[in-house]
Amino acid sequence: MSKPVVSFRDLGHAPYKETWDFQEELFERNVQRKLQNRSEGKADGEGTEDVLLFVEHPHVYTLGKSGDAFHLLVSEEKLKEIGATYYPINRGGDITYHGPGQIVGYPLLDLEHFFTDIHKYMRYLEEAIIRTIAHYGIVGGRIDGLTGVWLDIDDPKKSRKIAALGVKCSRWLTMHGFAFNVNTDLNYFNYIVPCGITDKTVTSLSKELGREMDMDEVKRILLQELADVFQFELQIQQ
Repeated sequence: MSKPVVSFRDLGHAPYKETWDFQEELFERNVQRKLQNRSEGKADGEGTEDVLLFVEHPHVYTLGKSGDAFHLLVSEEKLKEIGATYYPINRGGDITYHGPGQIVGYPLLDLEHFFTDIHKYMRYLEEAIIRTIAHYGIVGGRIDGLTGVWLDIDDPKKSRKIAALGVKCSRWLTMHGFAFNVNTDLNYFNYIVPCGITDKTVTSLSKELGREMDMDEVKRILLQELADVFQFELQIQQ
């Protein structure tokens, strides 16, 4: 059986709303293809496209549909002062931050090309990031009941998050994804209750290693780990 082909694009630095609209466009295209397949008696996943986007956003806070708006701790005036925007969106999860120095990954996949298990999908995203930070000698893991990738998972007083997840899945089509802190300015997390969790902190690859990271290098490693974990063939778009 041949591997699924995933088309990859690095969008570089791009505004949040613009990228969200682009995701919605790709997502809706796949939805319409599935509806057409059903009307024609074809397999649901026939002809749908799998796309993976990497992007760095300007400072922005996003709130998932199950989140609490009170977890944004600042006013509109303060948001303007720190140069950040705010969007309630249609993914799962609570509030999180995106910004420069963070790899945001948006897999727009048809899970019928892989496996129809959203929990497995989330664990696979985490696994790719765990493997990526292992290249730098950092041990990541999972904490029961919490999504994302964490460090020092066995010590509640020290455990801290290096990557957050929040996805949407409908008709086995995914959008949104993960945010992996590489050279992220962690001060921006002080203005929210990250993911609604009050007793844990956040970290970044650069903070853990005490040096600025080569973003292109980290992206290359992460991209390969995603391909290895999900067992897909990469088609890189310029």
